[in-house]
Amino acid sequence: MREALWAELLKVRRSRLPWITALAITIAALVCGMFMFILADPARARAFGLLGGKAQLSGASADWHGYLTLLAQAAAVGGLGIYGLIAIWLFGREFSDHTATDLLALPTSRTALVAAKFTIAAIWTLLLALLLAGLGLSIGTLLALPGWSAPTAIDSAARIVATAALTMLTTTPLALAASIGRGYLSAVGVLFALVFAAQVIAALGYGAVFPWSVPALYAGITGPDQDPPGPLGLLLVAATAATGAVSTAAWWNRADHTRS
Repeated sequence: MREALWAELLKVRRSRLPWITALAITIAALVCGMFMFILADPARARAFGLLGGKAQLSGASADWHGYLTLLAQAAAVGGLGIYGLIAIWLFGREFSDHTATDLLALPTSRTALVAAKFTIAAIWTLLLALLLAGLGLSIGTLLALPGWSAPTAIDSAARIVATAALTMLTTTPLALAASIGRGYLSAVGVLFALVFAAQVIAALGYGAVFPWSVPALYAGITGPDQDPPGPLGLLLVAATAATGAVSTAAWWNRADHTRS
């Protein structure tokens, strides 16, 4: 396991994807900050050309709680795409780069290889969530948002990290899709389908029983008047994560890799 982790870390260090995902998280934090800037003073935003004369924004409050809640929602909605791409890259690259057969020839169990990839995905997700929370605190300070309190900041930062963790757990089936598809393309198609389905099913009111919609509901995307997902939704997320991880490990152990 130690050697497998070291190999995965080396691949990540030599890739541009960590910098691309960090840039995506930075852009998300800046966009949320721009929304707060607009909400705080729409007239000033129109003067800067950030808001059209007839455009309006609603559904969020221009204070610390509203901004950090918006960041948590970004971690859920945008995070599914970002964390999904991470899982797809970690597993699909071995087939796209034609290194899968060489990897499987090493004196390391296939289960350890899969576990190492999922561990790297979890660490990567945590670092991106911490980056989002840190940028949020910095941008909120620059905007001088009202309503600051240490408990609010701690609670909201914890919600961002928890939302990111829930979102990452729902991406394990994408690792299986990348493995079965032996590359990126089929898994990216599955990712697009899941992102679309998560939005539609949540809009229809059944998001609490659809694992890929649960993180956004937990982040409060339906508003403060709606109850967060209950134990059933969280259980479905855990079941999805376990099923995807176990199925991926089983596929790597039993599949025919002669054409990898």
